[in-house]
Amino acid sequence: MSSVRKIIVALFHCSIVALLLAFPTVSLAQIKRAPLRAIEATESANATASAEATPSAQTKEVIEKVEVLEKKEDITELTPEIKGKLERYLTQQPLKPLGVTNFLQHAIREMVKRGVPANTIVLLLLIPLVASIIAASRHIVGIRGFGIFLPVVLSVVFVATGILEGILLFMVIIMVATGTRGFLRSLRLQYLPRMAFLIWWVTIAVFALMFMAPFLNLAAISNLSIFPLLILILLVESFISIHIGMSRRQATRMTVQTLVMALICSVVLQWDFIQRFVLLNPEIYVLGIAILDIFMGKYVGLRWLEYKKFKEILK
Repeated sequence: MSSVRKIIVALFHCSIVALLLAFPTVSLAQIKRAPLRAIEATESANATASAEATPSAQTKEVIEKVEVLEKKEDITELTPEIKGKLERYLTQQPLKPLGVTNFLQHAIREMVKRGVPANTIVLLLLIPLVASIIAASRHIVGIRGFGIFLPVVLSVVFVATGILEGILLFMVIIMVATGTRGFLRSLRLQYLPRMAFLIWWVTIAVFALMFMAPFLNLAAISNLSIFPLLILILLVESFISIHIGMSRRQATRMTVQTLVMALICSVVLQWDFIQRFVLLNPEIYVLGIAILDIFMGKYVGLRWLEYKKFKEILK
């Protein structure tokens, strides 16, 4: 019986070994490695999703930064930034009782309290300063330009449009107006119909420029308000009237000098220090501009550029 039992036990062991060989099992190392692989797969999926999400998030952040940088402070528009900045200047300075030395300060605060925009007040007060700068540049320095009106208006337009956009619009309008003059001269039209037809050409040119602006990455031009565009278009008549009787060289030189004066004045209009001084010390500012104009009008000597021109004679 013992031999039979041994035979049965041996057959049982052989059957178990055969089953194990027929169905291979997972090793202990593989079992230990399985959770690690699952964790690695999860981390890889998360990293992929993060890598896919990061560019979009970075792109969104860059776009937001660009939009913030593109927002410029325009004193000609009543934006919350400009309104808050100028009104904050008023609230930061305590106001003394009404007197001869601060009656304009009381008037400005009363106007702001009753709804008059602070940027309108500042821009209005800065116009005499711009006019004095233009008068000094011509009467003392010797820079010739198209009077006072055109540079002042152009400087305000450059503040509203931005310097680069304003120069581009200005040059397009001047080139179209100058190029159309010869064609209109051949038609022999009367003055007013000729000016109306000239404005028609300039309007079409500005319309074409605004149409092409988005394709040329000039979004600032396509988003302009009607105020600066209307002023630039209507200034064509004044430019053409002044150009009549001049040679092309003289007209080009005066146009460039007018543009330079307008650019200088636009920088002055956007200078935060001057805006604050005019708003907080209007009495000193108004009196100072009046005295400057009087003393400048008394000057009868040579202009600075004339000293250079007649340097040999003066020796």
